Amino acid sequence: MANDDESRGSFDLFKKVISAGVGAAFMTEETIRSYLSELKLPKDVLGTVLQGAQKSKDELMDRVGNEIIKIVQKIDFVKEASRFVEEHKFRIIAEVDVVKKESAPGSNVGQK
Repeated sequence: MANDDESRGSFDLFKKVISAGVGAAFMTEETIRSYLSELKLPKDVLGTVLQGAQKSKDELMDRVGNEIIKIVQKIDFVKEASRFVEEHKFRIIAEVDVVKKESAPGSNVGQK
């Protein structure tokens, strides 16, 4: 029975470390540290998890950035702008107020 409890505890520990690694791309280093702090992991294990988390985050950002670049490069902006102009009507509404300047003391502006 004690062996089952140990196995279950080890499994829960492993599960928590893996979930921290998977979610690390969306967590700060400090958040990961606080998440794993209650597990009392050795410093070298914690360092390895943090390194892996940073590497995963960097790889994710690189891949997302590269995919966005590929998508943007495929867009013909002139064609899209032309199509937008052809399919839309432009309406400009303007209001213009003309206001008389107040004259400064000692100036002749606005005086007869």
